[in-house]
Amino acid sequence: MRTYFGTDGIRGRVGEGHITPDFVLKLGWAAGRVLGNGHGKVLIGKDTRISGYMFESALEAGLVAAGASIRLLGPMTTPGVAYLTRTFRACAGIVITASHNPYQDNGIKFFSAEGDKLPDEVELAIEAELDKPIRTVDSSALGKVQRVEDANGRYIEFCKSTVPSVMNFRGLKILVDCANGATYNTAPYVFEELGAIVSRMGTEPDGFNINRDLGSTKPDAFCRAVVEQRADLGIAFDGDGDRVVMADSRGRLIDGDQILYVIAKSRLESRAMRGEVVGTLMSNLGLEHALERLQIGFARAKVGDRYIMEALKRADGILGGEPSGHIICRDRMTTGDGIVAALQVLAALDRLDVSLDDIGAEVERYPQVLINVRLDGRRDVVDLPVIQDAVAAAERELGGRGRVLLRPSGTEPLVRVMVEGSEEKQVRRLAERLADLVREQIHPDGGLG
Repeated sequence: MRTYFGTDGIRGRVGEGHITPDFVLKLGWAAGRVLGNGHGKVLIGKDTRISGYMFESALEAGLVAAGASIRLLGPMTTPGVAYLTRTFRACAGIVITASHNPYQDNGIKFFSAEGDKLPDEVELAIEAELDKPIRTVDSSALGKVQRVEDANGRYIEFCKSTVPSVMNFRGLKILVDCANGATYNTAPYVFEELGAIVSRMGTEPDGFNINRDLGSTKPDAFCRAVVEQRADLGIAFDGDGDRVVMADSRGRLIDGDQILYVIAKSRLESRAMRGEVVGTLMSNLGLEHALERLQIGFARAKVGDRYIMEALKRADGILGGEPSGHIICRDRMTTGDGIVAALQVLAALDRLDVSLDDIGAEVERYPQVLINVRLDGRRDVVDLPVIQDAVAAAERELGGRGRVLLRPSGTEPLVRVMVEGSEEKQVRRLAERLADLVREQIHPDGGLG
């Protein structure tokens, strides 16, 4: 069991729990000892939230105290840090980000020298060091710090290299929503340099407006803007650029499931498809059925891109993702990358000679209701017999034409209640019934959850 690390690094409210300067300083020291073995080169990037400066300094001090040398990337997407970690031959990459969360939160994500998320045993080794007192290396062995001035340019060129060099998107009108996050200084340039006509929203970060009413997690304004600006399509990222959703010319949202389908169909057409597509427990049944029509296998992993990647590696697959827009194109990148995934969709539209309006509709989405119930009380509520019995009863009522899923969030104090089926009224009724029951068990005295 890990004490500090969650499903995707360490994350929380700034100034509370582990998200404090003193803890992050020690985390830097512990990571420097484990990942760099007391020496080596570590890259640090961050998203645009105001607390990033504070935690960058804390990490810097801890890593240097362990003898690691640092390359500061400044504002950079999470996948951008993963890519640059490999190209710089660094021993690790660190991203200061809380991804799609509001500015009041922050966190730390780690990448190995290969640009992968850390395996459990390495995270446990870092946690073991955190229990020890800090011991600074001799002054002659202290690390040095340098700023990488061309980090964004390097990453932009890499993104462009993931589509054929003969391909350009000349005349294509695209709205790009950067959520006032880490893609603001890379994504618009990638699509412009490939010939597209780009309009921008969410590209004026001020430290506080990251993910605020914009981006992949709040796409309503983005979808409306695509129609208002008469764009051919829209692309929206989250705060650290590892998620992407899209909108067609009619402002209809194209989520991660549909994005996966478009890329898979194109890979199949070009005979580059390999292995099963890996989704998660949250992936819509419509995706599974659409892939079946193409005779492409589909498997489900636990929620979280690290589990998708593990499943892809086991089966030697190349495509996986989540409805939220975490898309892994393993034949292009070592982790989920919103810009790279969007480029693969544009390349697919060109190769298949279709519009996003048409191909996005090939995935018939089953009605799915997701209700988040805040965990302010007991943490084992999902495992209670009364909850398990209610889930079984809901599944019997669906009669094999849907799914029920209750799971604790890996990044927030929530229980996620999801019901999916062919009839929307039935799905909503069952989801609300289960959510009410979960609240009752968390607060048996009648408090609100």
